[in-house]
Amino acid sequence: MKTKVSIPFMLAGILFTVCLIISNLLETKVIRLGFVTATAGLMVFPVSYIINDCIVEVWGYAKARLVIWIGFAVNFLVVGLTQLAILMPPAPYWEGEAAFNFVFGLSARIVVGSLCAFLVGSFINAWVMSRMKVLSDGKYFSLRAIVSTLAGESADSIIFFPIAFAGIISWDNLLVLMATQIVLKSLYEVLVLPLTIRIVRVIKRIDGCDAYDRHISFNPFELSSRDGD
Repeated sequence: MKTKVSIPFMLAGILFTVCLIISNLLETKVIRLGFVTATAGLMVFPVSYIINDCIVEVWGYAKARLVIWIGFAVNFLVVGLTQLAILMPPAPYWEGEAAFNFVFGLSARIVVGSLCAFLVGSFINAWVMSRMKVLSDGKYFSLRAIVSTLAGESADSIIFFPIAFAGIISWDNLLVLMATQIVLKSLYEVLVLPLTIRIVRVIKRIDGCDAYDRHISFNPFELSSRDGD
Protein backbone atom coordinates (compact mmCIF):
# COMPACT_ATOMS: atom_id res chain seq x y z
CA MET A 1 0.00 0.00 0.00
CA LYS A 2 1.40 3.38 -0.99
CA THR A 3 1.56 6.13 1.60
CA LYS A 4 1.05 9.65 0.34
CA VAL A 5 2.88 12.61 1.90
CA SER A 6 1.33 16.02 1.39
CA ILE A 7 3.52 18.72 -0.11
CA PRO A 8 2.77 21.24 2.70
CA PHE A 9 3.79 18.68 5.35
CA MET A 10 6.97 17.80 3.47
CA LEU A 11 7.90 21.48 3.10
CA ALA A 12 7.18 22.13 6.79
CA GLY A 13 9.45 19.23 7.79
CA ILE A 14 12.26 20.43 5.53
CA LEU A 15 12.00 24.02 6.77
CA PHE A 16 11.95 22.81 10.40
CA THR A 17 15.17 20.85 9.90
CA VAL A 18 16.91 23.63 7.96
CA CYS A 19 16.08 26.17 10.69
CA LEU A 20 17.62 23.88 13.32
CA ILE A 21 20.85 23.46 11.34
CA ILE A 22 21.17 27.20 10.63
CA SER A 23 20.43 28.18 14.24
CA ASN A 24 23.16 25.85 15.53
CA LEU A 25 25.68 27.41 13.16
CA LEU A 26 24.64 30.93 14.17
CA GLU A 27 25.00 30.13 17.88
CA THR A 28 28.76 30.73 17.58
CA LYS A 29 28.20 34.49 17.22
CA VAL A 30 27.13 36.66 20.16
CA ILE A 31 25.18 39.77 19.14
CA ARG A 32 24.14 42.95 20.91
CA LEU A 33 20.59 44.29 20.46
CA GLY A 34 20.39 47.54 22.35
CA PHE A 35 21.04 46.58 25.96
CA VAL A 36 20.37 42.89 25.33
CA THR A 37 23.09 40.32 24.62
CA ALA A 38 22.07 37.17 22.79
CA THR A 39 23.29 34.66 20.22
CA ALA A 40 22.67 35.12 16.50
CA GLY A 41 20.72 31.86 16.52
CA LEU A 42 17.91 33.84 18.12
CA MET A 43 16.98 35.03 14.62
CA VAL A 44 16.15 31.54 13.39
CA PHE A 45 15.62 29.08 16.25
CA PRO A 46 12.16 30.35 17.31
CA VAL A 47 10.94 29.64 13.78
CA SER A 48 11.33 25.91 14.50
CA TYR A 49 8.84 26.24 17.38
CA ILE A 50 6.41 28.12 15.17
CA ILE A 51 6.64 25.35 12.57
CA ASN A 52 6.20 22.79 15.36
CA ASP A 53 2.98 24.54 16.38
CA CYS A 54 1.74 24.52 12.79
CA ILE A 55 2.48 20.81 12.33
CA VAL A 56 0.69 19.85 15.56
CA GLU A 57 -2.26 22.10 14.76
CA VAL A 58 -2.77 20.75 11.24
CA TRP A 59 -1.44 17.18 11.25
CA GLY A 60 -1.24 16.25 14.94
CA TYR A 61 1.32 15.23 17.55
CA ALA A 62 2.35 11.99 15.82
CA LYS A 63 3.47 13.83 12.70
CA ALA A 64 5.28 16.43 14.82
CA ARG A 65 7.05 13.63 16.70
CA LEU A 66 8.29 12.18 13.41
CA VAL A 67 9.60 15.56 12.24
CA ILE A 68 11.30 16.23 15.59
CA TRP A 69 13.24 12.96 15.40
CA ILE A 70 14.19 13.61 11.78
CA GLY A 71 15.45 17.06 12.79
CA PHE A 72 17.44 15.52 15.64
CA ALA A 73 18.98 12.88 13.38
CA VAL A 74 19.99 15.40 10.71
CA ASN A 75 21.52 17.75 13.29
CA PHE A 76 23.42 14.85 14.83
CA LEU A 77 24.72 13.97 11.36
CA VAL A 78 25.79 17.58 10.69
CA VAL A 79 27.63 17.78 14.01
CA GLY A 80 29.38 14.46 13.36
CA LEU A 81 30.47 15.41 9.84
CA THR A 82 31.74 18.85 10.89
CA GLN A 83 33.77 17.32 13.72
CA LEU A 84 35.20 14.81 11.24
CA ALA A 85 36.13 17.67 8.90
CA ILE A 86 37.95 19.41 11.77
CA LEU A 87 40.01 16.29 12.45
CA MET A 88 41.08 15.98 8.81
CA PRO A 89 44.47 17.60 8.01
CA PRO A 90 44.19 20.89 6.11
CA ALA A 91 45.86 21.54 2.77
CA PRO A 92 49.20 23.42 3.05
CA TYR A 93 47.79 26.49 1.29
CA TRP A 94 44.55 26.56 3.32
CA GLU A 95 44.50 29.71 5.49
CA GLY A 96 41.06 29.44 7.00
CA GLU A 97 41.70 26.59 9.45
CA ALA A 98 41.45 28.71 12.61
CA ALA A 99 38.23 30.38 11.49
CA PHE A 100 36.71 27.07 10.36
CA ASN A 101 37.53 25.40 13.69
CA PHE A 102 36.12 28.36 15.61
CA VAL A 103 32.78 28.21 13.81
CA PHE A 104 32.34 24.44 13.68
CA GLY A 105 34.46 23.27 16.61
CA LEU A 106 31.69 23.17 19.18
CA SER A 107 32.63 21.72 22.55
CA ALA A 108 31.10 18.41 23.60
CA ARG A 109 29.12 20.22 26.32
CA ILE A 110 27.50 22.57 23.84
CA VAL A 111 26.64 19.74 21.45
CA VAL A 112 25.11 17.57 24.19
CA GLY A 113 23.28 20.51 25.73
CA SER A 114 21.92 21.67 22.39
CA LEU A 115 20.65 18.26 21.27
CA CYS A 116 19.10 17.39 24.66
CA ALA A 117 17.46 20.80 24.99
CA PHE A 118 16.09 20.60 21.46
CA LEU A 119 14.46 17.20 22.05
CA VAL A 120 12.90 18.06 25.40
CA GLY A 121 11.78 21.55 24.40
CA SER A 122 10.30 20.43 21.08
CA PHE A 123 8.34 17.54 22.59
CA ILE A 124 7.01 19.70 25.43
CA ASN A 125 5.94 22.33 22.90
CA ALA A 126 4.16 19.71 20.77
CA TRP A 127 2.50 18.01 23.76
CA VAL A 128 1.17 21.25 25.25
CA MET A 129 -0.12 22.42 21.87
CA SER A 130 -1.82 19.07 21.23
CA ARG A 131 -3.48 18.72 24.65
CA MET A 132 -4.68 22.32 24.72
CA LYS A 133 -6.26 21.90 21.29
CA VAL A 134 -8.31 18.93 22.45
CA LEU A 135 -9.26 20.57 25.76
CA SER A 136 -10.33 23.79 24.00
CA ASP A 137 -12.06 21.92 21.17
CA GLY A 138 -9.81 23.61 18.63
CA LYS A 139 -10.39 27.16 19.87
CA TYR A 140 -7.92 29.83 21.02
CA PHE A 141 -5.08 29.01 18.62
CA SER A 142 -3.20 32.17 19.56
CA LEU A 143 -3.25 31.31 23.27
CA ARG A 144 -2.23 27.72 22.58
CA ALA A 145 0.66 28.78 20.36
CA ILE A 146 1.99 31.24 22.94
CA VAL A 147 1.65 28.92 25.95
CA SER A 148 3.19 25.94 24.16
CA THR A 149 6.10 28.02 22.90
CA LEU A 150 6.69 29.51 26.35
CA ALA A 151 6.74 26.00 27.86
CA GLY A 152 9.04 24.60 25.18
CA GLU A 153 11.43 27.54 25.10
CA SER A 154 11.65 27.57 28.91
CA ALA A 155 12.56 23.88 29.00
CA ASP A 156 15.07 24.39 26.18
CA SER A 157 16.90 27.24 27.94
CA ILE A 158 16.77 25.62 31.39
CA ILE A 159 18.44 22.50 29.98
CA PHE A 160 20.88 24.01 27.48
CA PHE A 161 22.60 26.78 29.40
CA PRO A 162 23.55 24.85 32.56
CA ILE A 163 24.88 21.91 30.52
CA ALA A 164 26.81 24.14 28.11
CA PHE A 165 28.07 26.92 30.39
CA ALA A 166 27.89 25.92 34.08
CA GLY A 167 31.30 26.59 35.63
CA ILE A 168 32.22 28.86 32.72
CA ILE A 169 29.61 31.60 33.25
CA SER A 170 28.52 32.62 36.74
CA TRP A 171 25.07 31.45 37.82
CA ASP A 172 23.85 35.05 38.12
CA ASN A 173 24.73 35.70 34.50
CA LEU A 174 23.41 32.30 33.44
CA LEU A 175 20.01 33.00 34.99
CA VAL A 176 19.85 36.39 33.27
CA LEU A 177 20.85 34.84 29.95
CA MET A 178 18.26 32.07 30.31
CA ALA A 179 15.48 34.50 31.19
CA THR A 180 16.45 36.79 28.31
CA GLN A 181 16.38 33.96 25.79
CA ILE A 182 12.99 32.71 27.03
CA VAL A 183 11.41 36.18 26.88
CA LEU A 184 12.85 37.12 23.48
CA LYS A 185 12.02 33.81 21.82
CA SER A 186 8.45 33.88 23.19
CA LEU A 187 8.08 37.51 22.10
CA TYR A 188 9.19 36.41 18.63
CA GLU A 189 6.25 34.00 18.58
CA VAL A 190 3.83 36.75 19.57
CA LEU A 191 5.09 39.17 16.91
CA VAL A 192 4.73 36.70 14.03
CA LEU A 193 1.47 35.21 15.33
CA PRO A 194 -0.73 37.01 12.76
CA LEU A 195 1.37 35.44 9.98
CA THR A 196 1.30 32.03 11.70
CA ILE A 197 -2.51 32.12 11.91
CA ARG A 198 -2.83 32.88 8.21
CA ILE A 199 -0.38 30.14 7.24
CA VAL A 200 -2.25 27.56 9.34
CA ARG A 201 -5.56 28.53 7.74
CA VAL A 202 -4.11 28.23 4.24
CA ILE A 203 -2.54 24.82 4.95
CA LYS A 204 -5.76 23.48 6.46
CA ARG A 205 -7.67 24.60 3.40
CA ILE A 206 -5.12 23.11 0.97
CA ASP A 207 -4.59 19.83 2.84
CA GLY A 208 -8.11 19.43 4.19
CA CYS A 209 -6.62 18.31 7.50
CA ASP A 210 -7.29 19.43 11.08
CA ALA A 211 -6.08 16.74 13.50
CA TYR A 212 -7.31 16.23 17.06
CA ASP A 213 -5.10 13.92 19.16
CA ARG A 214 -7.78 12.15 21.17
CA HIS A 215 -6.63 8.56 20.76
CA ILE A 216 -2.86 8.50 20.28
CA SER A 217 0.21 7.69 22.31
CA PHE A 218 2.29 10.67 23.45
CA ASN A 219 5.32 8.46 24.01
CA PRO A 220 8.16 10.42 22.33
CA PHE A 221 9.95 7.19 21.41
CA GLU A 222 7.03 5.70 19.46
CA LEU A 223 7.71 6.57 15.84
CA SER A 224 4.28 5.86 14.42
CA SER A 225 3.03 8.79 12.34
CA ARG A 226 -0.66 7.90 12.65
CA ASP A 227 -2.82 11.02 12.71
CA GLY A 228 -4.94 12.00 15.66
CA ASP A 229 -8.67 11.32 15.50
